[in-house]
Amino acid sequence: MIIKILLLLLFFAVTIFIGLYFRKRASNVNDFVLGGRNVGPWLSAFSYGATYFSAVVFVGFAGQFGWRFGTSAVWIGLGNAFIGSLMAWFILGRRTRVMTNHLKSATMPEFFGSRYVSPALKIAASAIVFIFLIPYTASLYNGLSRLFGMAFGIPFEYCIIAMGILTAIFVVAGGYFATVVNDCIQGTIMFIGISAIIAVVLSDNGGLMGALGKLAEIPVETAKVGPTGGPLIEAPGVFTSFLGPDPISLLGVIILTSLGAWGLPQMVARFYSIKSETMITKGAIVSTIFAIFIAGGCYFIGSFGRLYRHLDIYRENGSVIYDAIVPGILSGMGEVMIGLIIVLVFAASISTLSSLVMASSSTLTLDFLKGHIIKKMSDKKQLVIIRILIVVFIILSSIIAIDSYQQSLRGGVTFIAQLMGISWGALAGAFLAPFLYGLYWKKASKISVWCCFIFSSGLMILNIFFRSMFPAILQSPINAGAFCMLAGLIIVPLVSAFTRAPGKAAIEDCFSCYEEEVKVKVKDDLGN
Repeated sequence: MIIKILLLLLFFAVTIFIGLYFRKRASNVNDFVLGGRNVGPWLSAFSYGATYFSAVVFVGFAGQFGWRFGTSAVWIGLGNAFIGSLMAWFILGRRTRVMTNHLKSATMPEFFGSRYVSPALKIAASAIVFIFLIPYTASLYNGLSRLFGMAFGIPFEYCIIAMGILTAIFVVAGGYFATVVNDCIQGTIMFIGISAIIAVVLSDNGGLMGALGKLAEIPVETAKVGPTGGPLIEAPGVFTSFLGPDPISLLGVIILTSLGAWGLPQMVARFYSIKSETMITKGAIVSTIFAIFIAGGCYFIGSFGRLYRHLDIYRENGSVIYDAIVPGILSGMGEVMIGLIIVLVFAASISTLSSLVMASSSTLTLDFLKGHIIKKMSDKKQLVIIRILIVVFIILSSIIAIDSYQQSLRGGVTFIAQLMGISWGALAGAFLAPFLYGLYWKKASKISVWCCFIFSSGLMILNIFFRSMFPAILQSPINAGAFCMLAGLIIVPLVSAFTRAPGKAAIEDCFSCYEEEVKVKVKDDLGN
C-alpha cells in the first residue's frame, strides 16, 4: 500500500507542478486554448495518442470487447492506429491547420460558423459538444474508479473527487500547453505499463502459445445473435480466430473508434496547433506507433479475460460485469505492479479528461456565450469564464458518473463502452462529414450540415430512451454511432446536391488559404 500511495503522490506532484509551471504561457485565450499554435511534433503526437486512449479503452473496451471477440479484438487497436491516427494526420492535419488559422477559428463549432457562414450552426455545434462530451467524461471516471476501488478500497465518490480536483488544478492553471506536456509524460508511462501487463498476463497463462491454446478451448455461449447485434460464429477455437465470433459487430466497433476520431473536437484540436510542415509526417508516425502499442496492447490483454472466469465478474443472474474484467485480472498481480498500473490508468484518463474539459469549456465560451449571451467579452473575461466552465463541466460529468455507477450496481447496463458509444456516436456522427467535406469540397451546403447535426444527435438521443424499438443491430449505442458516421458521409453530398452552398465570395475566401505560395529550402523540396 505504501508503494502504491508513493507512486500516486509522485504522479500528482509532477502533474500539478507542470500546470503551475506553464501558467505564464496561458495568459490569453489563444495561448490557453491552442498553445499559441506553436507546439512541436513530439508533444503533438503524444498528446494526440494520450487523448485518444484512456481508462475507457484500458478498462471498458479492453474488458468488454476482449471478452466478446477474443484475440480478434486486436483489429480494433490496429484500426485506431492506421485509420484513427495515420490517415487522420495525413488527410486532416495540414488542411485543418491552414484553414482554421485562416478563418481564425479556435474550436470546431467556430470553424462550422465561419466555413458555412452561419452563426446558428456555431451555436448548435457548441451545444452538441457540451452535451455529448459529458457522458464520455463520465465513462473516464467510471473506468478509473473501478481500478481505485480494486487497489485501495476507496469509495467511488472519493475517486471522482480526487480526479476532478487534480484535473481542474493543472488545466485551469496551465491551459493547453500544460495539457500537451502532461500528455507526453503520461504517454511514456502508458508505454511502460502496457508492456509490463502483457508480460505478466502471458506469464500467468503459460506464455503466448499456452494462453492462445487455453483460449481456443473455450466455446461460444449459445445464442442466435451476438451481444452487439451481429450473427455469432460458433466454431472450435473461434476466440482465437481471424475475425472472432461476431465479425459484424467487430466492424462496428472499428468504425466507431477509428473513423470517429476524425470528428471529435478534442482530437481535431491537436491539428490546430501544428507548428510546421515537418510536424505532420513526424506526428503521423509517432502517433501511429503509439496507437499500435497502446490500443493493440490493451485489446490483446482484454482478449484473455475469459481465462480468468474464476474472478468476481458476474452478477447474481449470471450476466458479466464487463467493466470488472480488467481490474479483476490485475488484482492478482504484485503490489508494485498494481501501483504502476494505477499510475498508468490515471495518466491515460487525466490526459483525455483534460482535453475534454478544455474542448467543452472553450467551445461554450467562444461559440455560445461570446457575442450571443454576453455581447462584449474582453480576452481576460473570456479566460476567466473558460476556467469557471472547466470546473462546472467536471462537476456535471461527476454527477453522471456516480449515477451510471449506481445503475450498474442495481443491474443496469450502462457500461463504460456504452457511455462512450453514445458520446462518440453523436459527436462524430454530427461533425465528421461536415468537417471533412468542409475542408475539401466547396459545394457542401449549410442545410446539409444541419441535416447531419439533427440526424446524428437525434438518433443517439432516441437510442438512449427508446433503444428497444430499434432494429437489433442498432440497439447497441456502438453500432448506432458507427451508423451515424457512415450516414453522415452520404447525407452531406446528397443534400448539398439539392441545396445552395454559401456565397461564392465567402467560399473562395475560405479556400484561398490553400493557394497561398510559400518558399522552402532546397533540402525540403528539390523543385522542378
